[in-house]
Amino acid sequence: MPKSPTKRRPLTRAALTESAWALFTEKGFHATSISDIVERAGLTRGAFYSNYRDKEELFLTLYDSHTDRLLAELADAAAHPEQGKHPLVQLQERIAGRTHQERQWFLVSMEFTLHAARNPAVAQELATHEERLNQGLTDVLTAALARSGEAPAVPVADLTRLLVALFEGLTAQRLIHGTAHHTHDLVPQVIHALTRPAHSTAAPDEPTEPQGRGEQKG
Repeated sequence: MPKSPTKRRPLTRAALTESAWALFTEKGFHATSISDIVERAGLTRGAFYSNYRDKEELFLTLYDSHTDRLLAELADAAAHPEQGKHPLVQLQERIAGRTHQERQWFLVSMEFTLHAARNPAVAQELATHEERLNQGLTDVLTAALARSGEAPAVPVADLTRLLVALFEGLTAQRLIHGTAHHTHDLVPQVIHALTRPAHSTAAPDEPTEPQGRGEQKG
């Protein structure tokens, strides 16, 4: 017996996302058409439009799937800290271990980011999905620091954004300059500069005021 539309829908969506991901990595977001996606999936344009409004919505589905996988891996790493290793360095190394997957994702997502930057409505949608990722990363960092007795020198949400920007910038440089461009130790350096043992750190939103000349300790 043929499956009902309700039972077919997850299979159809899976076929479309798998097809889109393969094509986005091979050809790029812009060069891939909806016709390409449905042809590779063995489906019709009607099947596409009964599941997704447009190619942008399909990409954002892939974005959420990537977010879920990444956060699950990092949460697992944070729950099993390695003795003697800074917790955020451990998380950075876990991401670095996904080199091939993250390189593919970086190329596709950066192309989509540029597309969104030129289209305010798409940018607004992407910002919502990025905020979910940033919040998830902030939660993971908070848990990792708490387990290790470390504390950030800036609010954790700001630390998250700094590390994401640093990671994306260094990834772009490595893609252009290759492995000969020595940047692999910059992330750990920044992490160590922006965190310290919790008992010796002022609250991130209450920075310690520098002492005046006449208030220095003897």
